[in-house]
Amino acid sequence: MRNPLEKHNHKTNLKIFLFLFCSLLMPGFIQAQDSNGRKEEKPTANDTTRNHVFLGIRYGFGYVFPSDRFVEGDNEEHRIINKYQSFSAQVLFQKSGNKKNLWFQAYNHPYLGVGVNVSNFYDVKEMGIPIAIYGFINGSFRRWNRLSLNYEIDIGMMGNWRHFNPKTNPYNIAIGAVRTVYLDFGIGVSYRFLPRWEAEAYFGVSHFSNGAMKIPNMGLNTLSPHIEVRYSLRKPQNFGKLKMPPFEKVFSLEITTFGGVKNVISVGSVQVNTQSGYRGIYFPIAGIRTTLNYQITRKTKLGVGLAMTYDGSTDATIIVDGGNMFLEDLPFSYGIRASIYSSYELVMGPFSMVFQPALYLYQKKTPNALPVFYQRIGLKYTLAHHVTFGFTLRAYRFQVSEFIEWNLGYQFNWKKKR
Repeated sequence: MRNPLEKHNHKTNLKIFLFLFCSLLMPGFIQAQDSNGRKEEKPTANDTTRNHVFLGIRYGFGYVFPSDRFVEGDNEEHRIINKYQSFSAQVLFQKSGNKKNLWFQAYNHPYLGVGVNVSNFYDVKEMGIPIAIYGFINGSFRRWNRLSLNYEIDIGMMGNWRHFNPKTNPYNIAIGAVRTVYLDFGIGVSYRFLPRWEAEAYFGVSHFSNGAMKIPNMGLNTLSPHIEVRYSLRKPQNFGKLKMPPFEKVFSLEITTFGGVKNVISVGSVQVNTQSGYRGIYFPIAGIRTTLNYQITRKTKLGVGLAMTYDGSTDATIIVDGGNMFLEDLPFSYGIRASIYSSYELVMGPFSMVFQPALYLYQKKTPNALPVFYQRIGLKYTLAHHVTFGFTLRAYRFQVSEFIEWNLGYQFNWKKKR
């Protein structure tokens, strides 16, 4: 049997992920409009305070991209894995927006909600029946009476995978851990065919991986149409349009600490015990970032920053003794990296989607030194305008996931003087 962990091409996997993330930024570049085929009207008290609650079910059947050898047929059944189906159940909330939450109106009154997704890749023995719990936003590019052109973004965690194991499941290099990230972006058209009933035809791209927290991590990418039906628990009403006050531009200085781990494994070496090699060694990741941001609209925040990172895997030496792997102690300074970056945030109220292209100003020169240019993409939540937390994926060459950073920060805000 060939070693299933030999070097693979990561380009398809991460490029699709980056396409997904760039697609997530699309709503920030499109002017939300309130065009329900009605005249503007002053909202009533009920219009501006009541939430509309919907229940939805969705079915999808689609295509699995050939992103690695496992799905291309190097598996126990010697069968190409190129199709899958999924079932989802959702609870959706639609807010009218008020003076404290004008971002709902800025995004044309989107649906927010939570859902459960069950997927079947037609290889239960090697992949299981994975189940995801996710949060989502379903927004409208434009509405015409009962018809709406929509986008949807789903982000969550998926479990119940049959993941890689060198003894019991040696072919599945796509999924290396029992839990992965679930990410989906889609565009659809919905139509309200009865006062409380709505149907949507939806076309989505999905990504499943663990962000290199556990190797192997080739990931899975799918493309599929969906059909969804939603039912409103109360009769939907057209939202009145609040007068949007001018946006006051805001500066902020954000100081963020982060941590994570990087997994290095060794499978196939005659000197290393199979299970020990698969567990590998987890190296610590830690650091601090300082970002100067300038929010220019309700949707857009721009910034620049400096980061210091400690990566314990830099120039690490692994010693094999008795079939087990041990790490040789190295000076702390070996793992230090300094970088500068630009920052873009798509702001949705307290949530932000973050993209930060970066350059290393300093890192230890080694034969395996990382490329100078790298990328950071992720999700952030701001609590009470100051405390921030979230996660970012660090990658390089727009191809390879390096590790996930878990972030906690604090920001100081001040408004631009007129």
